[in-house]
Amino acid sequence: MIDYETFARIKHLHEMKGLNAAQIARELCLDERTVRGRLEAKQFLPRKSVQRPSKLDPFKDTVVKMVESFPHSASQILQRLKEEGFTGGYTAVKKFVRKVRPKREKAYLTLAFAPGECAQVDWGSYGSVRVGETMRRLSFFVMVLCYSRQIYVEFTVSQTMEHFLACHQNAFTAFGGVPARIMVDNLKSAVLKHARGEAPIYNTRYLDFARHNGFTISACGVAKGNEKGRVENGVGYVKKNFLAGAELPDFVAINPAARIWLDTIANDRIHGETRRKPAEMLLTERPHLGPLPLHPYDIAAVSCMRASSQFRVALDSNRYSVPARFAGQLLTMKAYPDRLCFYYEEKLIARHNRSYERNRDFEDPDHPKELITQRKKARDQHLFQRFLSLSHCSLDYYRELDKRHLNSGHHVRKIVALAEIHGEEAVACAIADAMKLHAVGSDYIANILESRARKLPEPGALHLTRRTDLLELTVEAPDLSIYENQTIGETA
Repeated sequence: MIDYETFARIKHLHEMKGLNAAQIARELCLDERTVRGRLEAKQFLPRKSVQRPSKLDPFKDTVVKMVESFPHSASQILQRLKEEGFTGGYTAVKKFVRKVRPKREKAYLTLAFAPGECAQVDWGSYGSVRVGETMRRLSFFVMVLCYSRQIYVEFTVSQTMEHFLACHQNAFTAFGGVPARIMVDNLKSAVLKHARGEAPIYNTRYLDFARHNGFTISACGVAKGNEKGRVENGVGYVKKNFLAGAELPDFVAINPAARIWLDTIANDRIHGETRRKPAEMLLTERPHLGPLPLHPYDIAAVSCMRASSQFRVALDSNRYSVPARFAGQLLTMKAYPDRLCFYYEEKLIARHNRSYERNRDFEDPDHPKELITQRKKARDQHLFQRFLSLSHCSLDYYRELDKRHLNSGHHVRKIVALAEIHGEEAVACAIADAMKLHAVGSDYIANILESRARKLPEPGALHLTRRTDLLELTVEAPDLSIYENQTIGETA
């Protein structure tokens, strides 16, 4: 028996390429008689299977009655049929029993909850999302109040303990209270170990968080996801309604869009089970919720980290700066979902916004200032020692600079630079001369050095540029009578 695709290929090879039945049979690895039969047919007609008689046919009614009356096994039915004269085998009986036996569906109890009694939580995952220049796995936290079906959703790029606890706090704030009990799956953030038939061992951090907020923890049975069906449905609803077909350009835009979706769609729809809006039922449930704690629980993940020689602390392939004086020191880091805090001996020394990109370096401009200042002081001290070594008058000259309220550091740097150009001996002589002249300042030193370095041309023979006859000049005697007349006039 061939399918429609093979039938179409036979027709194509015969009509378009001109192959005969034998050639087509070799090309398609078919029997030549099968090919001839399909070439003679004008259209594809699937062959009807011929129902062959079976030894079990006379006993089929008996098998059906036995299956309907009690869940007998195929072996039990075969024994009964042999007593009635059946001569067939076990395989035929088993296939027929499997065909006629009604499928067994697992039965589940419908759980009912009082207002404020319980909430269910779980994580969901949905591909990846861009965070800056990095792609991260996208996760979302879901909490559903069991009575009102009010749902809370928060998207993250991590499922660590600090994110798990922060999502709880945000959900309680959104609901306006704390439920008396929270049902969780056997995830490591909540349940460390849960052997079948034994009591679960809860995560001590989650237990402490529960005591602080006033709720108890209830773990589902092993492989019993149906026990928290409300949140399972909530996770599926988020994927099918909010995420399906949505464009996720960047992680920053997801949570604001999710909050709008919760207010306008998820909690404002007519729920399929309650036939009421979750937001309306929450008004009834909210008075039964426990109060929010006066002081929120410190959800930070605490760890000890040693700062590098570049005064950096690394987390998730990113590097964060601390003040330079703590380079190489053992620090305490508190990691929150949105920030990082660094402590030295219980004193806060640095704080950064937490980044979920990769291979980034974050430096606070104030952190290297102390190191830069120390290095500048060291350079200035070295420069001052060089200045003092230039001349025995250097210290007195420096005191004169300071006495006249000049920028002594500036003048010292320029005088040392002049020593690099003109030599230490020339500068020493210039400083001594400047002291004698009471000329205080690097400009005076520079002028003295330049004047001494300037070479004047030596006097040479007089060369006349005009004709020699011009030298034969006759100078007449001066007329002094004008002075005498002037003297007589003054006397008169």
